[in-house]
Order: sequence, then structure tokens, then C-alpha cells
Amino acid sequence: MAGKILRTKLCDMLGIEYPIVCAGMGPTLMGENTGSPVELAVAVSEAGGLGVLGGSGFTVDELQEAIREIKKSTGRPYGVDILLPSSLGISGDDLPSAVSELPLSEIVKTLPQPYQDWIKKVREEIGIPSVEIMVKLNTTTLHPKAAIRVCLEEKVPLFCAGLGNPGFMVQEAHANGVKVLGITGNSKNARRMAQSGIDLLVAQGYEGGGHTGRIGTMALLPVALDAAYPVPVLAAGGIGDGRGLAAALAMGCIGVWVGTRFLATNEGGALAVNKERILAATDEDTRVSKVFTGKTLRANYSKFHDLWDTSGLDALPFPVQVMVSSALMAGFIEANKADYIGGLAGQVSGLISEIKPAGRVVEEMVNEAVDILTRRLPENVVAR
Repeated sequence: MAGKILRTKLCDMLGIEYPIVCAGMGPTLMGENTGSPVELAVAVSEAGGLGVLGGSGFTVDELQEAIREIKKSTGRPYGVDILLPSSLGISGDDLPSAVSELPLSEIVKTLPQPYQDWIKKVREEIGIPSVEIMVKLNTTTLHPKAAIRVCLEEKVPLFCAGLGNPGFMVQEAHANGVKVLGITGNSKNARRMAQSGIDLLVAQGYEGGGHTGRIGTMALLPVALDAAYPVPVLAAGGIGDGRGLAAALAMGCIGVWVGTRFLATNEGGALAVNKERILAATDEDTRVSKVFTGKTLRANYSKFHDLWDTSGLDALPFPVQVMVSSALMAGFIEANKADYIGGLAGQVSGLISEIKPAGRVVEEMVNEAVDILTRRLPENVVAR
């Protein structure tokens, strides 16, 4: 993108033109995407920001293929995001490569009986089929160590831990020329991650889509900036236009981590029904629940939230709960029960009214932020 100049320390650290990073987007477990994670990452990087591939949801081999596809498609920097489990001890790195997928029905049979009974009850009451899909034993569930190894071998410019503290891998990452980013939702964890040696920290407020914490962005940023110092911080949660970008920079952040706005683009790999929900949503049309993954996650509101709230069940640990939600979501999609289908989305959905190319999102965010910082703010504020 030619024209406006908007540079921060982040641009120098990552070799990018604008301080805008696309949150990691990965493949969906089922249904047809209207874009692809690789396509989105490339589009954002080509526009001058930093595209991030969401690695969880791929098998390890697929992850390596996707990284190499990004490299072939752009010579610009990019990142890879992995959801790290609380303990890497569950890693199945020693499993033969042939064990990369299992039928969902077989996995459901291993769930505690009350959860199997609830899945059966919902299928009967809503009238949805039991859909057989193959579940990838992916980078999060069984192969986090192997996924990290692939990222280091491929020398990705930026490794991002969407969940978990990546401090344990910093030394090896730096030896391979890889920078490391962590994400937090509170100041205590911000301090812990900063002390672990990471290069960048994302402070994500409660407004954000996907896995999220309990503190709003405006309250979180100052305390996270103080706790993480001197590690630089990016802002996330409720940011979808140039106003949010300018505000984050004014708070002292060196850039922004943007999810929902990039999900609702031509290249964003969400189901069409989820993109439509984002466009139709107000700022009140998302919910935080553990139903999808076992961790607090903000998504488009759907009747699936109501079903879970009346189930009487507690969420199973991440990522086992993913199998519970997937068993039903597959049926909702197959039966076209749109009222029960929801996807990750933040409260910023209320700002989004158009699906557009990701590159245009970057351009518009930059233009608006520059206008605010150079023209509108000086006109409206007198400071001495």
C-alpha cells in the first residue's frame, strides 16, 4: 500500500510496514470455509501488516505444508500461532505418522457417560444427525512439541502462543532467528510472560473474540504495559478500525492484534453463516462460554449457548471439550440449523458491516489512524 506512513518499534522488530498483526486463524473442523488461513495470512502480510497462520487444527505435516505455501506466496514476514496445552506432557510425538486422524464417533465414545448422554439427547430433541467426520490429531491435542519443532526448522519470523506461556522455547527460538510472542488477559500473567524472555506480548481485553479473559481492554492495557515493561505490548480486544489502532498507540502499545475484523474478509476462513452473523451483529450479540473448548471463549451468540447453559454439565478440560461441541456442531451444520451455529467473534462485530479484502482493511485502518493522529486529534485537543 502506497501513501500513508505509520511506523512504530513493531515495524522495525518484524520488518513490516504497518503495526497491524492479524490474529492467528486456522482451519475449521467441519463445513466449507469461504477463505483459507494461508490466503488470509498472505493477504495481510502483502498489505504491509503481519499475517499469522493459526496452526492448531492442522496436523503437523499439514502445518509444515501451509508454512511453505506462505513462503512461496509472499517474501514478506509472517507468523504462526499454536495453542499450547497447559502441559506438553500429553504430546504424542512418538506416535507413527499414520495415526493422524480418528473418527469423531470413536472419540465421543471415550467421553464421560453424562456427556455422551447429553449429545444423544440434543440430537434427538433438535432432530440432527450423527455426522461422521475425521478428527485430526492436531498440533494442539497430541503434537505440540512437533509443531514447535516445525516452526523452528522453518524459521518462521514470529512464533505466537495463542494459549500458554512460550517462555520455555525462547532460547532455542532465538538461536533459529525466531521471535516469540505471548498473549495475556491480565497483568499477573503479563509480568510472568515478560520475565520468561519473550519478545512481544499481546494484551487482550474481554471484548475480544476467541479465548478471552475477564478484564476490559481499556483497563487492561495500562497495567499490562507497566507489568511487562520493557517487553513491548500489542493491544487486542475491540479493535477493528483506525480509531482503535490510534487509541492503542496513544496508550503506549506498539501495535495491534486484530481478529474479528480480519475474519470478516474475503480471505477470512470462517463459515459463510458466521460471517453473516458478524455483519448482522450488534455489540451485544456475542457470548462468553466454555462450551466450545473448555476455556472461556467469545463467539457469536446462538441457541447452542442456551442448550449448554441448561445442560447441567461442567465443561471438560481443553481440548477434550472441543470433541463435545464438535459432535453437535457437525450435526447442526449438516441439518442446516443456522440458529445453533456460531463461530468466534468479538464485540467489535457491531462495527463491521461489510465483507471486504483483507488488504483493504489494513489500508483503511492505517489511513484512519494517520488522519486521527495528524489532523483530527490536533484540531480537537489543545495540549501544552
